Amino acid sequence: MSFVNLLERLSNACGVTGREEEVRELMKELLKPNVDEVREDKLGNIVGVRRGRKDMPSIMMAAHMDEVGLMVKNITDVGFVQFAKIGGIDDRILVAQKVLIHTEGGPLTGIIGSKPPHILKEEEKKKVIEADELFIDLGASSDKEAREMGVRIGDPISFDIRFTKLREDVVVGKAFDDRVGCAVLAEVMEKLEKVDCTVYAVGTIQEEVGMRGATTAAFGLYPDVGIAVDVTFAGGVPGVKDVEAPIKMRKGPSLVVADRGLIAHPKVLRLLVDAAEELGIPYQLEMGSAGTTDAAKIALTREGIPSGVISIPTRYIHSSVSMLSLYDAENAIKLAITAIKKVPKIF
Repeated sequence: MSFVNLLERLSNACGVTGREEEVRELMKELLKPNVDEVREDKLGNIVGVRRGRKDMPSIMMAAHMDEVGLMVKNITDVGFVQFAKIGGIDDRILVAQKVLIHTEGGPLTGIIGSKPPHILKEEEKKKVIEADELFIDLGASSDKEAREMGVRIGDPISFDIRFTKLREDVVVGKAFDDRVGCAVLAEVMEKLEKVDCTVYAVGTIQEEVGMRGATTAAFGLYPDVGIAVDVTFAGGVPGVKDVEAPIKMRKGPSLVVADRGLIAHPKVLRLLVDAAEELGIPYQLEMGSAGTTDAAKIALTREGIPSGVISIPTRYIHSSVSMLSLYDAENAIKLAITAIKKVPKIF
């Protein structure tokens, strides 16, 4: 399977935070042929293990399976679905979105509705409509009909966006944060030749609400090195200054120096930089991002785990659709493989 097809399958899957089942099963399928063992832990993380020599260090590479989304909160008497946001979603992007409510009987299509603009007062037109004022219209006429369609409180809701290739290297789709990391992880394990160190390829859950899966997975595995494979928001678009978002699409993977939750361990940062320079691939150094990744929790596990981040520059993350360059993702794969091979020389 080509990388773009792999990313398409992962992007189109539903894995709203806390409801990662579909992505989890897909990750099991993708990892199984290329590891010695695949297991699911108690919380729902997926761990693929490639065993190395016992006297060699171990490395945990983590990509989170969950995506920001919505969840059914209430069904009104006249059949409209009210929802809660799961993860950091900007209310501005919600109005008129086509969504899927994932019920036990299958997905239901709905539209996020609001008060018609024709009857808004002037002061209302200037305000962002908050999520609590929005609703999902399934075409039902009562709460009874909506429930007969299969809707239940707690059902996950994803954006109904299908993966599309725009240009040779540019793709758009849902949940690239962090399905591209999952795709990179799967591809790394497929292309990785035999190495001396033990490699844990981990698909984590609930990253978008506090990196919960990475916290428990890292505690259980307690590797010698941790690397999160995630996305970072890409600048280079109108209205965004370089000082606000210096990382650009098509300029290579980003290596975190420091973000809101992590100061990359100098040995890990050096490992990643040396790997990129050895390969002669472009890379970017990222400093001061307002976001953070699973690496922040991995680093603080037990007595501490030296950790770092490989990020794929991605536009419009935490919205219904994102954009990235396949070149950046493919270079992230090469970088990760070379870094894994170099771990025994540094740790």
